[in-house]
Amino acid sequence: MRYFELFAIPVDYNIDLATINKHYLELQRAVHPDRHASSSSRDKLLAVQNAAEINDALQTLKHPVKRAEYMLSELGVDIRAEQQTLQDPLFLMQQMELREELEELENAADPDAAIAQFEAQIKQLDKQYSSELAAQLASNDEQQWQAAADNIRKLKFVYKLRDELERIEDSLFDD
Repeated sequence: MRYFELFAIPVDYNIDLATINKHYLELQRAVHPDRHASSSSRDKLLAVQNAAEINDALQTLKHPVKRAEYMLSELGVDIRAEQQTLQDPLFLMQQMELREELEELENAADPDAAIAQFEAQIKQLDKQYSSELAAQLASNDEQQWQAAADNIRKLKFVYKLRDELERIEDSLFDD
């Protein structure tokens, strides 16, 4: 099952989530197991499997990193289960600095301002890597696809930073 075809959208990193959600509801209505309650056991099982596949497709397309990994795998570059590390020393240095900054947020004189500034940095990185990724995935060049794989790895770092920032915010402001 090809996810973009399933949701009747063009293969593109930049997608319209409203369109996907609309198609998802239509697809789920058509295959929902309750609609097959009086069907044979085999048809019931197929309905459950179809509903699960549609759910998997939705979760993949909705998440930018999963969507990019899926697009690369469709191009023959599967990095979803790999353990390859990023070899960009400037990026790795930047990540170390961001991690140090993240650790210092809890002790900042003005945590609200420090968190807002850090969040702005993360949003900028997300925007930058996502923009580059969209162009790389749209390319017909295998070197660009390898560069896209590196940008996916970078986005994963950014998403981890975002998750850790949320954890810090929760610990600071939920007391």
